[in-house]
Amino acid sequence: MTAVQKITLPLLLVGFKTYIEATGENATKLARIARKVSEKTDICIIPIPQFTDIATITRQVGIPVFAQHIDPIEPGSFTGHVLPEAVRGAGAVGTLLNHSEKKLRLNEIEAAIRRSREVGLISCVCTDNPRVSAIVAGFDPDMILIEHPQLIGTGRPISKVKPDLITKTLQSVRRVNPSVHLICGAGITSGADVAAALDLGMAGIGAGSAIVKTPDPFRVMIDLAQALRSKWSQKRIRICPPKKDRGNKGCSFLK
Repeated sequence: MTAVQKITLPLLLVGFKTYIEATGENATKLARIARKVSEKTDICIIPIPQFTDIATITRQVGIPVFAQHIDPIEPGSFTGHVLPEAVRGAGAVGTLLNHSEKKLRLNEIEAAIRRSREVGLISCVCTDNPRVSAIVAGFDPDMILIEHPQLIGTGRPISKVKPDLITKTLQSVRRVNPSVHLICGAGITSGADVAAALDLGMAGIGAGSAIVKTPDPFRVMIDLAQALRSKWSQKRIRICPPKKDRGNKGCSFLK
């Protein structure tokens, strides 16, 4: 089993979605590229593959992996649901929640964050406006990913097209819970897009089709990672999931 790399800021989250280019063997190949870029740039890259690929990637590639979703359920009679313990057992270190393609109600988000914390998963919650972001910040997730659904997959970066959305969300979240780390996604395809995001106060970025659907994912990934590295001026700190109710499982989350 390959050792899993440490998780540090700034982050590059790579959403595999359900693209055939990131399914099965293709998912493992893409994760290997992510690890190679991570080693070259010293930037933490976290694939977010389908559930069926989590165990293979963590076992064969040894790169930190997030699940695309979990359901806020306990072990029991929930056929078709995604059990947090199963995701953690497969090797994931965190989970995405409330992506625009997998929306949750606010009470479900709160419960999913709580369950993530209980099983030792980092929680990264997607939001699309300052009001909801502030409410979610009150649930104490580890990260919030700001996205604009209409920009996803368009090549029109949120960091340039909707900078006011990022700024207002950052301000709203900071007033409620300054310990939450913010990243942004939707339409980010270049190093210039990344630089704009970090200038606005982000601690990382999320990308999907720009990496998965390109003929040369290494080129795109290394461009984004190098931009993250060159723009990041703060001391990088190790992340250990999650930040509360962990008992003796590890260090505090970005403290």
